[in-house]
Amino acid sequence: MSYGWSRQRCTLSVLGSGTRHFSGGPNDMCGVHAHHHSWREDYRKKLTTAEEALRAVKSGDSIYIHAAAATPVPLIDALVASADRLRDVKIIHGLTFGDAPYCRAECSGSFHVHALFIGVNVRDAVNEGRGDYAPVFMSDIPYLFTSRVVPIDVCLVQVSPPDAHGYCSYGVSVDVTLAARKQARVVIAEVNKQMPRTFGRSFVHVSRLTHIIESDRPLPEHASAAPSGVERRIGEHVASLVEDGATLQIGIGEIPNATLGCLCDRKDLGVHTEMFSDGVVDLVEAGVITNDKKTVLPGKTATTFVLGTKRLYDFVDNNPSVEFQTTDIINNPHVIAQNYKMTSINSALQVDITGQVSADSIGSML
Repeated sequence: MSYGWSRQRCTLSVLGSGTRHFSGGPNDMCGVHAHHHSWREDYRKKLTTAEEALRAVKSGDSIYIHAAAATPVPLIDALVASADRLRDVKIIHGLTFGDAPYCRAECSGSFHVHALFIGVNVRDAVNEGRGDYAPVFMSDIPYLFTSRVVPIDVCLVQVSPPDAHGYCSYGVSVDVTLAARKQARVVIAEVNKQMPRTFGRSFVHVSRLTHIIESDRPLPEHASAAPSGVERRIGEHVASLVEDGATLQIGIGEIPNATLGCLCDRKDLGVHTEMFSDGVVDLVEAGVITNDKKTVLPGKTATTFVLGTKRLYDFVDNNPSVEFQTTDIINNPHVIAQNYKMTSINSALQVDITGQVSADSIGSML
C-alpha cells in the first residue's frame, strides 16, 4: 500500500546543521480573508445553542467527530436528540470519550458508526454489526478525507477560545481533524474555556466555523494505573534497549507507561509519536527528554494528540516546545524513518510463531 507521501504537499528542507525541519504544505492559517478586527462580530453572529446548531445536519450526511479528550460531548448529545428526524447519518471518528449514544440499538435507523479506531464505546456496535471498522494507516486518513474517498459533510469539533487574532486551537487533538474540517460543508465548534491552546498545525480561524456553542467544562482524564510487578519487569527489559539520544514513539497501554518509568537515567531522548500521556511529562521535567538529537522537528516533542490527566493538559497549554501535527506527518513512515535512532515502543495482543503481531483483534473479536 502507498503511504501517501507523494499525495501530500509536504517538504523536508535540509539545513546546514544537518537537521530537518518540516513544512506541512499550505498552513491552515493562510487564506483567511476576513478582516481581523471584525472576527468578534463574526463570532457573536455564529454563537448559538447546540440544538440550533445541529439543525444543519441532514439525513444521509457524513459527520466527523473530534477525537480523544477533544470529543465534543454537548454536540453529540444534541445530535442524538435529533435522531427522530434523521436517517442514514454516518458517524466517522477515531478514539472518542463518552458512551457514544448514537451506537445504541434504538438509534440504528438514524446513525451508523464508521470507526477508524475501535474504542470501548463502539466495540459492541461493531462486533454486533451496527457499526463498521475500517482498518487503515493513520497516515492515510487525511488523504481519504481530502480526496473525498471518505466524504465529510459536517465536522463537530471542540476548540479553545479565540486569541486576539480570532484563531482557536484544536487543543489536545489535531490528528486527522484538520483534514476533516477543511472538507466539511458545516463546521460546528464547541468553544471550551478549559481547552488548552496548543502549537503546531492546531489553529482554525473563527471565519472557518459555521456555528459556535460555548462551554466551560473540564476535559476527560485518563489516569494510568501503577504497573504490576510483571509489567514493571517487562518495562525494564524494553527500557534496556533504548539508547541515549533515541527518538521515541510511545504507544498507549501499561507496558509503554512502565517503560517510560524506567528511562530516568537516559540522556537527550526525543519524542515523535502519535500520542503521549503523563509519563512523557515526567521525563521532560527530569531533563531526560530534551529533543536535542532529533532530526525531524528538532527541539520539539512532536505528536498528534495527548491523553492523560489535567497535569498533562496544563503542560501542553501554551507550551511552544510541544508541536501538534497531523497524522500524515507524524505517522508517515517516510518522515519517521528520518529520525535519529528512531525507537518504537508498543503493546501487542497476540504474536504468532512467525513473529506477526496483532494489536487490534483477538480471533474474530475486534
